[in-house]
Amino acid sequence: MDQFADDLLRLAEAQPQPPILVGASMGGLLGIVLAGEMRPVPFRALVLVDITPRWETAGVERILAFMQAHPDGFANYADAAEQIAAYLPQRRERKSEEQLRPLLREGADGRLRWHWDPALLAGGVVQESERYQPRLQAAAAKIDLPVLLLSGARSDVVSRATVDEFMQLVPHAQHVELSHATHMVAGDANDAFMREVVRFVQSLDPSADRRHAGAAQP
Repeated sequence: MDQFADDLLRLAEAQPQPPILVGASMGGLLGIVLAGEMRPVPFRALVLVDITPRWETAGVERILAFMQAHPDGFANYADAAEQIAAYLPQRRERKSEEQLRPLLREGADGRLRWHWDPALLAGGVVQESERYQPRLQAAAAKIDLPVLLLSGARSDVVSRATVDEFMQLVPHAQHVELSHATHMVAGDANDAFMREVVRFVQSLDPSADRRHAGAAQP
């Protein structure tokens, strides 16, 4: 987590002014860490997309099961689209070859595999990630910048219990639940997702600079 957070911090600090972070899943968790632990805060505002400092283990395990289900890859783009459609039955349209190209890489054997390194899933990733939950909760309680939490009503990663817990930690945060979305909020309900993000961004004071004075917290 510290390595990923450092990457995000460097990107944020390279911008001409503090950016608004829209972070889905892991990206949101990294945003929580930096917004709560770093002073000055590297963001102007934070949008968390279906992620809270504590999450439902069963939902994460289901995602990881799909990610690990095809170690030998896919025969072609049609095969990949069929497997993704089975995993995401709520989607009306199957992904096209053009949409899948950025997600898959062709190996020397001609088969298509995910573009990310499968080593990321080695070593009990669920158990490894859960040990960060106390740190994430502590960081969330220190967040003092505008926050929007967008959750999917059909998500099995974020639940009413984890949302309620987050709202107690960050009582000034806004929460919007998108009724037809699962954990894959932007893909399931893109129009509603964009509408809420734009509404939130437009509600912010454009002159506010959230780079507070102070040293980074340990």
